[in-house]
Amino acid sequence: MSGMERFIVSARKYRPNSFENLIGQENIAKTLKNSIIRKQLAHAYLFCGPRGVGKTTSARIFAKTINCLNPSENMDPCGVCESCVSFAEGRSYSIHELDAASNNSVDDIRQLNDLVRIPPQIGKYSVYIIDEVHMLSQAAFNAFLKTLEEPPAHAIFILATTEKHKILPTILSRCQTYDFNRISVEDIVRNLKEIAAKESVTIDIEALHIIAQKADGAMRDALTLFDQTVAFCGENVSYEQVISTLNVLDYEYYIRLTNHFLNSSHAEVMLIFDEILSKGFNALHFIAGLSSHFRDLLICKDRSTQQLLDLAPSVEEKYREQSERCSLNFLYDALSITTACEAGYKLSGNQRLHIEFALFRLCRITSPDWISGEVKKAAVKVPEPVKVSEPVKATEPSKVAESVKPAEPVKVTEPVMASSNEIRPKAEPQTKSMTTSIKELMKSAEQTISIQEEIRTQERGEDDFDMDKLLPIWEKMADSEKSLPNLANALRQCAPTITDKTKIHFMVGNQAQKEWIERKCILRLNEFLQKHLNNKNIELSISVTPDDKREKKLYLPDEKANFLLGSNPELKELQNDLKLEIK
Repeated sequence: MSGMERFIVSARKYRPNSFENLIGQENIAKTLKNSIIRKQLAHAYLFCGPRGVGKTTSARIFAKTINCLNPSENMDPCGVCESCVSFAEGRSYSIHELDAASNNSVDDIRQLNDLVRIPPQIGKYSVYIIDEVHMLSQAAFNAFLKTLEEPPAHAIFILATTEKHKILPTILSRCQTYDFNRISVEDIVRNLKEIAAKESVTIDIEALHIIAQKADGAMRDALTLFDQTVAFCGENVSYEQVISTLNVLDYEYYIRLTNHFLNSSHAEVMLIFDEILSKGFNALHFIAGLSSHFRDLLICKDRSTQQLLDLAPSVEEKYREQSERCSLNFLYDALSITTACEAGYKLSGNQRLHIEFALFRLCRITSPDWISGEVKKAAVKVPEPVKVSEPVKATEPSKVAESVKPAEPVKVTEPVMASSNEIRPKAEPQTKSMTTSIKELMKSAEQTISIQEEIRTQERGEDDFDMDKLLPIWEKMADSEKSLPNLANALRQCAPTITDKTKIHFMVGNQAQKEWIERKCILRLNEFLQKHLNNKNIELSISVTPDDKREKKLYLPDEKANFLLGSNPELKELQNDLKLEIK
């Protein structure tokens, strides 16, 4: 092992060392450089943003530049002066890096406050880069406030964090804040392409796009994934090897599935889904990827939005071809189904069936009986309304033909005299359903539903009940609430009363108990009684027992002794005979 050359991961080997090499954060680099040129340095900076986008790297470049003895005209560190060399070798006493995740106590901040007073040995400034600053405790933040607000002239603080919302407002107000953005897929692909050329690695452009998409805007993650694929594949990396190594579902699956959705081929869809699961892919990730696929197809429908695609050029062409086959209504309905499936996935008892049902619904979108928020056109076809321009006498059929201007050709069989002297020519009858209006159909459907509901009510019936029927059911209901002992005891202690044919009333000990039962349990108790007494009209009401009817409980020993003496004359006589004092 000692003879082997030490491997350095790409994230460290190709870390930018100047503002010019900083990727995806050009605005921040320009602002920092201008502040150095104009000598308008703040005493505290806050760099925040997602992981792996260059926050710590920018802090290091900034620290090196302001301490460099011979910076370039573009304000980049020279890399050869004593300050730059000492920092590169890790022995600089002017630039300090601290990890707030492991040094987050008050004592650590007090040591930092003492260290801040020491002037720099080389350069003009002592720079303190504090990473993961949101991990500091509340007390540590408070101990840091005064130093952060009024540090010595030679001290500059650069705080870096991924969770800006956890930083105290008092800290935020003392810092210049810079928000770092996620790095675009194009920038990541461009950088990976250059690194692959330096490492003599041949890799497909489609594979680079997969790595960039998987990195989710973080350059460090992209370089880590690149190292992983090179370690597995060697110097020649293909697209198939990358999706296998990174466990990414090939876009070809989504294209094949969409073709089957358009053809309503549910059997082929189910087989492909089973194949995807057998390869070990997560079902939730699959449905999320399917939503992204439909989103990309929707973007392809308009040339002005195609720039939003983060796909390789060869893949973009396949998406454009498929998007031409997909209507906007199909994509809208498909996205509605997949997003609803994704939202309800974790709540489903049978998650595979939950997704299979969504896939089956996707296959039905293009079928003629699919409903998408409109009237079911295949079931009811209503003729276009006939427009009559002006009243015409029934005795002049020639004028009727001239005055009628329908949207579609309509044959007029005979003129009809209306009471208002208006002519309404009849369309040529085709079938009985064709001459039925929407209004008549809706009225007929409402009557049918009303009759069916009436029949169900008559079949179901509503049983009468009395106290003899109620009390066993009441006891059974109390037994069913064993998980809530207080409720079960309340039901057992308070006998119910029937105040009307379907109204049941009972009392509880206090107002708090009444409100809790009404808020948490009344619906469940109502359903229990309605089911077991076979009467859907039962209503349960609760009230608080009045003070004069409430049984007084004995708590003190004297109270219990007096109660026993008063209720047992023999005990009273025994006390007098033996001259006892009962307590």
